[in-house]
Amino acid sequence: MTTFNQPLGGNAMPRFGGWASMMRLPMCSDAAGLNAAFIGVPLDIGTSNRPGARFGPRQIRAESSLIRPYNMATGAAPFDALQVADLGDVPINTYNLHKSVEIIEQHYQPVIDSGCIPLTLGGDHTIVLPILRALCRRHGPVALVHVDAHADVNDDMFGERIAHGTPFRRAVEEGLLQGSKVWQIGLRGTGYGMDDFDWPRQQGFNVVQAHEVWYQSLAPLMARVRESIGQAPCYLSFDIDGIDPAFAGGTGTPEIGGLSVPQALEIIRGCRGLRLVGADLVEVSPPYDASGNTALLGANLLYEMLCVLPGVNYR
Repeated sequence: MTTFNQPLGGNAMPRFGGWASMMRLPMCSDAAGLNAAFIGVPLDIGTSNRPGARFGPRQIRAESSLIRPYNMATGAAPFDALQVADLGDVPINTYNLHKSVEIIEQHYQPVIDSGCIPLTLGGDHTIVLPILRALCRRHGPVALVHVDAHADVNDDMFGERIAHGTPFRRAVEEGLLQGSKVWQIGLRGTGYGMDDFDWPRQQGFNVVQAHEVWYQSLAPLMARVRESIGQAPCYLSFDIDGIDPAFAGGTGTPEIGGLSVPQALEIIRGCRGLRLVGADLVEVSPPYDASGNTALLGANLLYEMLCVLPGVNYR
């Protein structure tokens, strides 16, 4: 009989004590035998405005200490069916973005090849490109649910083709995505021209701007997403700035008029039934998160991602 790892309970050790892993799960050095794993990527040298996302993984882990194993809203019991652990952080090169991208891809490849689903604590959004590269080697081009204030399809930033605002243009160019099965939700703000959002549409992406869903439940939208994507391998990439800064101000590029926390939960819970092969939560910047609320939200959204992975039991 398989014994599954469990988060360290609050009656066994006070929530402010114990080891500082995601949800106080066991730490592992490799992915052998794991169904899913949390991985930190403490990188923010791809940011264009406020830095600090390098501290995101550490703070998200700290704020995750209060999360309990059962999802009382959905009935999900991920630790009854999945072997989950914290694989620690990727040892990025903090002086070289391009080398860091190579390091991330090389770090993720054996995790993905082992059949373990990575749940990533960012870090800035640059990190999604090497993760997609590694995933594509195993699964081929993937579908994508991308929550963000920004489309992240810039051709370059200050002449650089690799940065946190360019990953999905590079992903298209490299054939990593199934264009008609890409959904970008929460886009908004100001830009340099309509091409900022028109270019994704020209690639077949389904673009849902934030103002289109103000005051609405996103459950109907997620039904369309599930129908569109079907059982294609799917990646979920969640930039915390997709949520309005009233709820998640601790980020590098905040934009007003964003999604609410209940809408964020609806998006992730609406991914149940998709064939998720990986997910991330990026752009939490603790220096701008004085209350810790942004990291707390990020930790809970990562838990919700765990709850919708294939194979999770529901009570």
